[in-house]
Amino acid sequence: MDVGALEQHVLLAIIALHPDAYGVSIQDHIQRRAGYEPSIGSIYAAVDRLEEKGFIKSRRGETTPQRGGRRKLHYTVTAAGQATLKESLRAISSLQRGLRWREAFRLIGSFA
Repeated sequence: MDVGALEQHVLLAIIALHPDAYGVSIQDHIQRRAGYEPSIGSIYAAVDRLEEKGFIKSRRGETTPQRGGRRKLHYTVTAAGQATLKESLRAISSLQRGLRWREAFRLIGSFA
């Protein structure tokens, strides 16, 4: 379970966008669903880390005139990536269980 919050968001976006997950579509999906817009550079850095860890695979799309003949890189989540994401989300869920939110936020506020 070696993924951070942005990597979790990227993995979830890739799964949701399958088979059309590429850099900008991942960024747009996270912005729409999570309410913040990570920079495209941070998306590609996360994608590079995830691919290096074997959690996603990339494939080249077709060339398009709109992209000046360049190909998009499309991403899919591997079995290892799915297992890691499930474990990471399970850990968060487990940590939240039984949390007394008001008390926790009151405590946090006292440190600010």
